[in-house]
Amino acid sequence: MNVNFNVLDRQYKMFQKEYEEKALKVLNKGWYILGEEVELFEKEFAQYIGTKYSVGLANGLDALIIAFRALGIGAGDEVIVQANAYIACVMGITINGATPVFVEPDEYYNLDASKIEEKITNKTKAILVVHLYGQTSNIEAIRNIAEKYQLKVVEDCAQSHGSLYNGGKSGSFSDIACFSFYPSKNLGAFGDGGAITTDDEELANKIKVLRNYGSQKRYHNEVVGYNSRLDELQAGFLRIKLAHLDELTKERENIAKRYLEEVKNHKFDMPKVRENSTSVWHLFVVYCKERAHLQQYLSEKGIGTVIHYPIPPHLSEAYEYLGFKEGDFPIAEDYANHVLSLPLYNGMTAEEQRYVIDALNEY
Repeated sequence: MNVNFNVLDRQYKMFQKEYEEKALKVLNKGWYILGEEVELFEKEFAQYIGTKYSVGLANGLDALIIAFRALGIGAGDEVIVQANAYIACVMGITINGATPVFVEPDEYYNLDASKIEEKITNKTKAILVVHLYGQTSNIEAIRNIAEKYQLKVVEDCAQSHGSLYNGGKSGSFSDIACFSFYPSKNLGAFGDGGAITTDDEELANKIKVLRNYGSQKRYHNEVVGYNSRLDELQAGFLRIKLAHLDELTKERENIAKRYLEEVKNHKFDMPKVRENSTSVWHLFVVYCKERAHLQQYLSEKGIGTVIHYPIPPHLSEAYEYLGFKEGDFPIAEDYANHVLSLPLYNGMTAEEQRYVIDALNEY
């Protein structure tokens, strides 16, 4: 048997009729940018997350870039971010001219709140909280620190659509929260897409101006902006998937539960979930000292795996200018060298799950 790491078309086939009807409706309407579908999705997504406003954008990186721009964070400013995050998070900071200040992750792969205060300086303006792999971070502790030092909080929710902390959804705890709708995300489009959520009307309006060449009215450009608009077709598809997101999340939770209960092997560590958080299991990540050997073994069994992420941002070629070296963030580097993501996707059959579980137990 072959079990791919991810199989995206199974989600499509679950609701195929709805998607195809929506596509024809949008195509026949003849309005493809910033129309009714985007407007309705923004309202529905804000309601789902629990914020007053949502603004659709072209992708998740644009959401990060525009978020820091809207907050006025730029050259001379510092932003705290976890050292094991995907590099796009850091790009959102540096493209605005600000400097990332890295903090080690905790045992849940998220920002370690206990290590934030020692990194705060008079240049610190914000904390970027990345809810990695689908689990909400220790956001209450992070918000308390932000309030103490009068810092902005930005959430990166690219992997955590619908995850909870004490009953509240990720994306509702910050000044600005950024989402990606890349096809492999839990709330994935059929192309690129992104959004920002916020309770601040002024910020929401500023983001709408920035996404559309810096204008509210055509040809009246208030600032130098971006071309970052969620298109009608993707917004329509996202509205359908959003209506089914809780059931899709439940399916992922059931697969993860089966892995956690049935995989018994001391050669690797299974992921843990913080007591007051939930995970939507965007990724199911194990920690293994023999990662290369485990990955090769699974590959020979026909089981696909992916490493998220093999090079931490501070050691990437793109950020050589920051002057970091190997050993500066040993926990993040240890994760980069030893974590492995296993197959977990909507539409994964019971037989496929059993095959993966048996292979892991036999390793």
